[in-house]
Amino acid sequence: MELSVPFQLAIIVVVAFVCQWASWRIKLPAILPLLLTGLALGPLFGVLDPKTLFGDLLLPGVSLAVAIILFEGAMTLHFDEIRGLEKTVRRLVSWGALITWVVVTVSAWWLLKIPFGLALLFGALVVVTGPTVIVPLLRSVRPVSSVARLLRWEGIVIDPLGAILAVLAYEFVVVSGRDDALLHSLWMFFRTIGVGTLIGTGVAFALAELLRRHLVPEYLRSFLVLSVVIGEFVLANGLGEESGLVAVTATGIVLANRKGVRTDDILHFKENLSVMLISGLFIVLAARLQMDQLSKIGMIALAVLAIIQFVARPLSVWISTIGSSLNWREKALLSWIAPRGIVAAAISALFAERLHQNGVEGAEMLVPLTFMVIIGTVALQSLTARPLARLLKVAEPAPRGFLIVGANPVARAIGQALQKSDCPVMVTDSSWESIRAARMEGLGTFYGNPVSQYADQYLDLVGYGKLLGLSPRRELNTMATMRYRLEFGEQNIFSLAAQKPEKEGKHEVAPEHRGATLFAGDMTYARLASLLSQGAEIRKTRLTEEFDFQAYRETPGRQVWPLFALDSRERVQVFTAEDQPEPRAGWHVIGLIKEEKAKEEARVEARAEAAAEKVAAEKNGEGKSKKADKGDNK
Repeated sequence: MELSVPFQLAIIVVVAFVCQWASWRIKLPAILPLLLTGLALGPLFGVLDPKTLFGDLLLPGVSLAVAIILFEGAMTLHFDEIRGLEKTVRRLVSWGALITWVVVTVSAWWLLKIPFGLALLFGALVVVTGPTVIVPLLRSVRPVSSVARLLRWEGIVIDPLGAILAVLAYEFVVVSGRDDALLHSLWMFFRTIGVGTLIGTGVAFALAELLRRHLVPEYLRSFLVLSVVIGEFVLANGLGEESGLVAVTATGIVLANRKGVRTDDILHFKENLSVMLISGLFIVLAARLQMDQLSKIGMIALAVLAIIQFVARPLSVWISTIGSSLNWREKALLSWIAPRGIVAAAISALFAERLHQNGVEGAEMLVPLTFMVIIGTVALQSLTARPLARLLKVAEPAPRGFLIVGANPVARAIGQALQKSDCPVMVTDSSWESIRAARMEGLGTFYGNPVSQYADQYLDLVGYGKLLGLSPRRELNTMATMRYRLEFGEQNIFSLAAQKPEKEGKHEVAPEHRGATLFAGDMTYARLASLLSQGAEIRKTRLTEEFDFQAYRETPGRQVWPLFALDSRERVQVFTAEDQPEPRAGWHVIGLIKEEKAKEEARVEARAEAAAEKVAAEKNGEGKSKKADKGDNK
């Protein structure tokens, strides 16, 4: 039964979300479930038919979507990130790409027996890696920062360059019978780069001025940027074939590195849009494949995949990183990670259609070969990259540490309690006296404002996954929770309750901006400081079957305020006004405990007696020492 157009569109949207959610749960890049679902819905069960569904709008729509995805990725590239690694990035996207192109072209031509021009085009297509698969893979692998930065920069910069190489190869195939075929292809290559770079840079400067001068209202900023990106993409492609991808990438990089231009809200909008576009594109493009095309490539194509993974990539990386600061472990991980993404899939579909219209023999092999490489590299590297990073000791530690806003006495006391439970702690403050006190107590420190530009560049968050706003300055806690919400995730952002909750909602900070309320709704900074000054202590207690959580809270002779719970796997759960963990036997609870007055007085008296005994012992020792000295003198 043929499904209606709205029903097919609904299937794409719903299934795309399910795949993204599943990939988040199983910690694998979403491209894998998206491609497999697209194959199941398209060639396997025939539920989706993209040609009928989109008609002539399919390939132009794919091109526009790829342009938006590349622009969003380029806006995350900041030159400060690759200081000291600029040369390596340039080599990876130049000599490294050329080595990969040559190795893949020769292997495809020799093993698959396809025309040399088609092998040249296939090699150009699989040169690209792409942010659509690199970024999710980096989230699950968590390599050291140098490897992560290199992979992200390479993935975004290589996409438009790979597209240009594909244009060069395509022109070579189309005009291969002409005497000036090589010169014509080179002319197209340099024209594409030149047109794209000029248009992209010019648009970036104009857009930066519009945003910097606030000539567009806040609610239209994202719409402005989106419309400009689409417009420049079409304009650049009209002046030079496939120049559009170069133009949008150049615009994104220049805009991201312009001083005085705020792009956080634009980037957030583009990230959400890119997730939807990527999800839909992979399903639609995979659904276009035909079963007979997949069966034609044969088992010999796996040998090409093996050469790409075990020969082309390692060779390009090790040559490109000669003389760099990377050690052999980092180079080994770089050599393993190079998954192919949406740009390879989209451009292969685009050029396969053009080659088919020109009657080029073997054009129908291009798309299934490319998808075989995409699925193979993503599946293999998704399953093995994290264990390999751990084996090579180039993986970041699990983000179980706490970034604490404030280095005041309350923050230091809580930080020490967490650090004693093997949780990394870093306190931040602009008060040098507070930072010095925290250092004397053995806590990790950052001297500066956590929401400053300086912190963006120099605050190392490796291993830190939660934020606690413990500053008495409520506005600083709020700014920090807003700044690190995307960094750590909304569920890992916490701040203290306000000193005096506003009676009217219009004066209260929205919950999504301040994070979850730490410990309890009435546990303000002033109350915590008061309790600590009155002798309350932060202690860690183990629960058992006999001494459960209820017994812990109701122990006679003391008041208890639970702060954190450590489960059997040493994972920390935070007590908040909105959510209270339920500790069980075998767990530990870190709580603020205040003894009753009688007990506290007894403890103070015992301490005083112990101190007096110590002083007496010291005096007694001094007296004996003096007598001994007199005896020696005699």
